[in-house]
Amino acid sequence: QVQVVESGGGLVKPGGSLRLSCAASGNIFTINDMGWHRQAPGKQRELVATITSSGTTNYARSANGRFTISRDNAKNTVYLQMNSLKPEDTAVYYCNAFIRVAGGRYSEYSYWGQGTQVTVSS
Repeated sequence: QVQVVESGGGLVKPGGSLRLSCAASGNIFTINDMGWHRQAPGKQRELVATITSSGTTNYARSANGRFTISRDNAKNTVYLQMNSLKPEDTAVYYCNAFIRVAGGRYSEYSYWGQGTQVTVSS
């Protein structure tokens, strides 16, 4: 069993900052790419940022320059530091991790967290 759990969402005013965390736990052998996606009401889920196990990052244009993704491999955790938040950043933010499960065939699966709400409003 593997679990991926996000935390850190909330209500923030425009221009403010939030830091999201996502921790993976369970029968983990290795974690490859990790990332953050978001889904606003009435819109499709979209990529925000990704990070490889070696630390290479990739950002959506909307996040570039304002958001920073990082990870702590020892803690199986990925973070998203969000600065200069705008109302259009309001969405449910989901963590995604590609995890190779220990035991058996050591297969890799894509796991999603349950999401954390971020609301940017004055």
